[in-house]
Amino acid sequence: MHLLLGPAANIPLLVAPMGASAVLLFAVPASPLAQPWSIIGGNIVSATVGVACASLIVEPVGAAALAVAMAICAMFALRCVHPPSGAVALTAVLGGPAVHALGYRFVAEPIAIQSVALLCAAILHHAATGHRYPHVAQSSGKGTAAPAAAAANEGFTRADLEAVLNRRGELLDIDTDDLESLLRDVQLQAYARTFNELTCADIMSRSLVAVSAVTRASAAWSLLKQRHIKALPVTDEKQHVIGIVTRADLVDKRAFSKGAGLTSPVQRWFRRSITPAPLVGALMNVEVRTVDATTPIVELVPVFANYGHHHIPVLDSNRRLAGMITQADLITGLYRQAYAQQRRAA
Repeated sequence: MHLLLGPAANIPLLVAPMGASAVLLFAVPASPLAQPWSIIGGNIVSATVGVACASLIVEPVGAAALAVAMAICAMFALRCVHPPSGAVALTAVLGGPAVHALGYRFVAEPIAIQSVALLCAAILHHAATGHRYPHVAQSSGKGTAAPAAAAANEGFTRADLEAVLNRRGELLDIDTDDLESLLRDVQLQAYARTFNELTCADIMSRSLVAVSAVTRASAAWSLLKQRHIKALPVTDEKQHVIGIVTRADLVDKRAFSKGAGLTSPVQRWFRRSITPAPLVGALMNVEVRTVDATTPIVELVPVFANYGHHHIPVLDSNRRLAGMITQADLITGLYRQAYAQQRRAA
């Protein structure tokens, strides 16, 4: 400072907060709090706020509290958070007569000058020692993106995370537990996003058969047996789904018990001719859950798991029946997607 301004300069040779700044710049250069804009912007903004509070508020305790609070807000707003800068604002208020006599000159001399000098020293030091400063995020890829995708599918352990941190040789300004939690959340988000690529239209059964509300229950039962399925969607004349009928609906409501006690085929035929089977419209469940063809299959998991659904009709853009999804279809779709991701990562 004497070499720059001369021995007669009536400013502090060293401001205490610069010691804390030195710790960040030299010891944890990868920290976002130790980057050039953080130290220069944070110190200058905080010094300006501190001098303003000291000149406007006579009571030192109130001025100090307001200066630190406003400095923090200003640093957040300008994205130049630097923890030692809070002490810079405090020094501007409680630094004594020598600091108060400088007024706004305190912002440039010594704060700005010492901040720049400290930053230049840090840049030279890290260049000489082979560290990256200002810090730039290292690329994890040494080839294609396939290894990264494979790692995302296979997951990682705490030991893997610690090994990578030790190999980088830099102290990151983040707790290892927080970093592990963040990476796992990102991994789950990416995993869910890959399943968003597969929609209901990709896994639904298209070769389906539907019945109308005026279809006889006996005819519906025959279709269920012929197709080896357990449910039939019920549609109107515009192919809009108005209900669903299952084997359980037909059995529980005894749609075929008309000839239960009759052993002779002639007797059973005669009984059915007198009392025909009821219509599907009287037996179907009208509270039917449907999904759009463009719905990602991940949204079906809670529907099947939590609400007891076994068959879900799929609708096209015109709200007409386009297909049917069963639990087996969903499991097959999830397996297909997971297998495709593994193949792409290989």
